[in-house]
Amino acid sequence: MPGSSSQVTKLLHDWKNGDPEALNRLAPLVYQELRRLADSYLRNERAAQTLQPTALVHDLYLRLVGGEQPDWQSRAHFFGIAAHRMRQILVEHARRRHASKRGGGAEQVTFDEMVCFAPQRRSDIIALDEALNSLATFDERKCKVIELRYFAGLSLEEVAEALEISVATVGREQRLAEAWLKRYMADE
Repeated sequence: MPGSSSQVTKLLHDWKNGDPEALNRLAPLVYQELRRLADSYLRNERAAQTLQPTALVHDLYLRLVGGEQPDWQSRAHFFGIAAHRMRQILVEHARRRHASKRGGGAEQVTFDEMVCFAPQRRSDIIALDEALNSLATFDERKCKVIELRYFAGLSLEEVAEALEISVATVGREQRLAEAWLKRYMADE
């Protein structure tokens, strides 16, 4: 991923501490990676989809700049928060597009069909969001592992660093979370 971890982390801390130039130096380091993530989320959207990757990244940027800044811990932490907020944007967009009754007439999709967690259909995004929110109510760490791995695209090592756990624990948590989500999606 572009931008060294230490360089991005330093700029995040500088930004949080009020250096307005830090954001200008940070943006080019993370933009392409955020754009790649947005593109992968939207790649398989139906033709009717109106949200484009650039618009998704720009909406994310406005939310990151406009809101209160988290206590940025690292580059991985930044991408974890960015992935979570990007997921929220996609869910909000999907809900606006399907404001009618739950499901909006969308076809049912099994978890196996979404195993890569790519939001292929708006109804999938909403269903996956509900499943992740349910998982987070009793095991937030497993939910964070899934967000960081599939939404932020972080490696096992980066997730381990962000959550301050071992790589083996990340792998275990990911497998358990995937199994739980698969079961949840099948039950729904």
